[in-house]
Order: sequence, then C-alpha cells, then structure tokens
Amino acid sequence: MNPNYASSQKAIHWVVFLLVIGLYGLTYVADIFPHGDPGRAFVWWLHISFGLLLFTLVVIRIGLRLALGTPGLPVEMSRLERAVAKVAHLLLYALLVAIPVLGIILTWYRGDALSFFGLFTIPSPVSADRATAGFIRELHSLCANLILILAGLHAAAALWHHYVWKDDVLKRMLPGRSGS
Repeated sequence: MNPNYASSQKAIHWVVFLLVIGLYGLTYVADIFPHGDPGRAFVWWLHISFGLLLFTLVVIRIGLRLALGTPGLPVEMSRLERAVAKVAHLLLYALLVAIPVLGIILTWYRGDALSFFGLFTIPSPVSADRATAGFIRELHSLCANLILILAGLHAAAALWHHYVWKDDVLKRMLPGRSGS
C-alpha cells in the first residue's frame, strides 16, 4: 500500500479545507450588509454556490476514499489512538455531508431556488416555511461550528504527529509527495 494519499485525494482535501473556511467567512461578510441589500444577496448566492461545490467535492472525495483507500496509520499508534482517528474522520465526513445538505434544505424552506454560479437553478420542491427554515438554520450553524472545532483538532493532531512524534501522518497529505 502506498504510504501517501493519491494526488487527487490530496487536492480535494485542501480545496475542501479552503471551501469550509471560505464558506464560514462568507457568513460574516454577509452580516456587513443590511437585510434586503443586493450585496448581502450576492454574498449568500456565493455561499450557496460554493456550498454546492463543496458537496460535490465531498461526494467525489468519499468515492476516491472507497476506491483508493487510505495509507495505514503508524504502527506505533495504540488501538485507542487508531479508534479515535477513525471516529474523528467519520465525524468529519458526516459533517461535510450534513452541512451542505442542511444548507440545501434551508435554502428551499426559505422559499429560494438553488443556483450554482448562475449555471443552473434547482427550484424549491417545498413550500416556504419560516419556522422550519429557522430550525434548519440553527442545525446548519451548529454543524458549521462543530466542523471548525473538529477540523482544528484534526489539524492539531496532524501537527502533533509531525513535530512531537515525528512520523509521516502529516507528510502523506502534503502536496508534492508521490501518491498513486
């Protein structure tokens, strides 16, 4: 088994990372504009479009993970550490799926169509419902906050492996190292 992730897996990993950070940041940019301002509507249009891109990349990433697998963890890791790593990755993937799905549902319950950078539009299949939209918005926000926390712990663990344990856990996901 290759000790590194495939180049395609690495590329998607880092693009997903940038999208998660960027999407979170766009929510704060939207707050600069008052409700009803075209600037605010544009920021949300970008948020939705990039959110759909994130969802697409996550689906591809899951497919690549299933098809190509992952490099093994260092043999020095205990069973507990391996279990924690597996649970953390599972939670990251679950949140990476849940957040855009909740965003799609939220958009529809707000009564809006989904637009992907103006290339295509998917009309809402449900009637607008403010109460449901509010509940889904809270879930979407909670999951967004959770993924930032979990991704921060994920990054801290990778840095711990690199600088303290001096193993190759971080290096195998860095660009430029050969993968399949």
